[in-house]
Amino acid sequence: MSFNIALSGVSAAQKDLDTTANNIANVNTVGFKESRAEFGDVYAASLLAGGKTKVGDGVLTQEVAQQFTQGSLQFTNTALDLAITGNGFFATVPEITSRDFSFTRAGQFKLDSDNFVVNSNGDNLLGFPVNTDGTSASVALSTTVPVRIPDSSGSPQQTSEVDIRMNLPAGDTGLDPAAFDPEDPLTYNAATSVTVYDSLGDSHVMTYYFIKDNAATVDNEWYVATAVDDQLVDMTNSDGSNSDPTTAVHTMGTSTGNSVTAAKLQFSQGGDFIGIESADGISTPDFKISTEALGASILANGSDPSQQISIDFNLDPASATPNEPTQFASAFEVTSLEQDGLPVGRLTGIDIGPDGLVRATFSNGTSEPIVRVALVRFSNEQGLTQESSTQWKESILSGEALAGEATTGTFGEINSSALEQANVNLTTELIDMIIAQRNFQANSRALEVNNQLNQTILNIR
Repeated sequence: MSFNIALSGVSAAQKDLDTTANNIANVNTVGFKESRAEFGDVYAASLLAGGKTKVGDGVLTQEVAQQFTQGSLQFTNTALDLAITGNGFFATVPEITSRDFSFTRAGQFKLDSDNFVVNSNGDNLLGFPVNTDGTSASVALSTTVPVRIPDSSGSPQQTSEVDIRMNLPAGDTGLDPAAFDPEDPLTYNAATSVTVYDSLGDSHVMTYYFIKDNAATVDNEWYVATAVDDQLVDMTNSDGSNSDPTTAVHTMGTSTGNSVTAAKLQFSQGGDFIGIESADGISTPDFKISTEALGASILANGSDPSQQISIDFNLDPASATPNEPTQFASAFEVTSLEQDGLPVGRLTGIDIGPDGLVRATFSNGTSEPIVRVALVRFSNEQGLTQESSTQWKESILSGEALAGEATTGTFGEINSSALEQANVNLTTELIDMIIAQRNFQANSRALEVNNQLNQTILNIR
């Protein structure tokens, strides 16, 4: 019997050594969780046996238990490197249509050839679908989808309004609006341009020509004519009309024999902006004027020909000091010129927040939420079934997988550009290895002593 007892001790010491060696070998494995060999004594007795004289039958390995303590974070320069601080696991599937879930703390993710986010095994990372405002559409594990970074460009947005603020030089000589020619700088006082966009994201140059009216009764009135891609565009009231007697546009002849409707800006004797004068001479409180539909002659690329561009000469009418044009005795100066259109954008980067929301940014300055990385937790983490490559499977002992958003409830937060290192303490493991080695030697010595006793008995004559 003593042989078996010593042999079980040798086997247990070997198991302890193997566990410790495995921990040391994976000290640099991202997301690795150390194991601990747990033992129990073997004691077998019958009802008729004397319990006071019974000797144990050795030792038995009961479990090699995973220790799910938090590992330290290692920061990187890759946005798809993810680490969880707190409770939770990443959920992965081997194929995009599979429901064979695996769970891991290793966050070394990258893009495959189809722009899906995968780990080193090629398993797809799962996330929750999100609405346009970034809220999750569902937080159930059954509704998760593989995380995919879009390879399409950001959607363009046609220009609908231009906000402009400038100073018109009060000392300039008035000119005859009927002689206006956009190709002759001597027929207008000043000009400025801004890039605008059509519905397809193509860019166009919109130019504003300012002509000081030499026939004005008060020397503080200016015409504003516009052109898009060097083609003059008629102006219309901000409500889309130009036939109403109170419309804020004026017909202005040109030297080429054509006519164009233009807005007329009025300033006070102190150079402050009064408003846009309507055709009947009454100043309108509407500080906006609009182009007519640009038409297919300008937008010949198949974009929306009904596009109109409103021009706002008062950027903040609700402010106590509204941002308006001025007419002071200084040079022509444009102090603000903004438009609300966007060109076609290309993907420039992704950002993953602590709550797992993946947001794509584009070169046109836009960003949009794509998906939210899902986290999963279990009632009993140590009941998980271990797989290779620091992955686990759900089991009866672990309980059902519960999915949720990072930073909510008991779920931890997700750190982008970081990796969770193995939770192995190398110093502790080396000490455990020495202890296991001593146990192995002691049990080996017990076997040797038992063998010597047997030899002694066999040599008795």
